[in-house]
Amino acid sequence: MSPPRLSVVIPAYNEAGRLPATLQRVREYLAARDPCHEIVVVDDGSADGTAERAREAGGPDVVVVRNETNRGKGYSVRRGMLLARGERRLMTDADLSTPIEELPSLLAKLDEGYDVAIASRAVDGARIEVHQPWFRENVGRLFNVLVRALLVPGLKDTQCGFKVFTAEAAEEAFSLARLDGFSFDVEVLFVARRRGRRIAEVPVVWRNDSATRVGLFKGSLAFLDLARIRWRAWRGRYGASSSRAL
Repeated sequence: MSPPRLSVVIPAYNEAGRLPATLQRVREYLAARDPCHEIVVVDDGSADGTAERAREAGGPDVVVVRNETNRGKGYSVRRGMLLARGERRLMTDADLSTPIEELPSLLAKLDEGYDVAIASRAVDGARIEVHQPWFRENVGRLFNVLVRALLVPGLKDTQCGFKVFTAEAAEEAFSLARLDGFSFDVEVLFVARRRGRRIAEVPVVWRNDSATRVGLFKGSLAFLDLARIRWRAWRGRYGASSSRAL
């Protein structure tokens, strides 16, 4: 069986309430544009029947896997990306803060020869229709300043949860990544660039969802993860840096 052209990976933790509507919206959008696709839902040890609701709402194009315990968003996305079979692999949040309708803009960058395309709220042309609370938004800005200074210069928004990879870039970056928490995005992009993968940053429409699962304490741990990534790179855990890196 030939692989699907696109895989959509959705990590989910206690998302029984909104996941069925998300799956319906994504399935309808993809069916009208590219029927050769799959959707991979990774239930991160939910206690509310998320996996069961996903199976009920899904169809033959939906694969549901479940972590036995809560392992973290990074672990779940990594598991989904490595289980996916698509030639291109999108990770998106269950709340669809970045609407699925933004996908063509990112895929166009892969058509141009980029290996990774990431949605951004911080480049010209982006439109934030519903903002995060003031404190959370400014902590995010500080985090991105440190990310650019320490790990991935030039990328203005590494944390928007809507990113698409070629199969080769996904398998390379996610197989080397190890962080299970919310800073996994930074590690994956750091590894991708270190391995010579080209990354495009694409402006999107974005709407904050007030029911976010990211608590301030867990979010603060992401700052420590930046040092962990640097330490692992120094110890050679991500392999040698490629001269193709941009």
